[in-house]
Amino acid sequence: MKTPREKRMKLRLLAAKRIRQIREGKELSQEGLADIAGLHRTYVSSVERGERNVTVDSLERLAEALGVDVRAFFEPE
Repeated sequence: MKTPREKRMKLRLLAAKRIRQIREGKELSQEGLADIAGLHRTYVSSVERGERNVTVDSLERLAEALGVDVRAFFEPE
């Protein structure tokens, strides 16, 4: 059985993977996404690597910049 921390990590990594997939599907660079979302390029990079405990506000900014609903970040591919 997974611990609560392991479950959170799984969601973080799922979101990270989906953000990258959606971004690449739209042929956007990390820098381009960061510019549109009003975030720093290194922040977007660390979010996509699952290193950041991203805030709800940042998830909303990324979703808006990518033209998707936030729920898309948590849906399996």
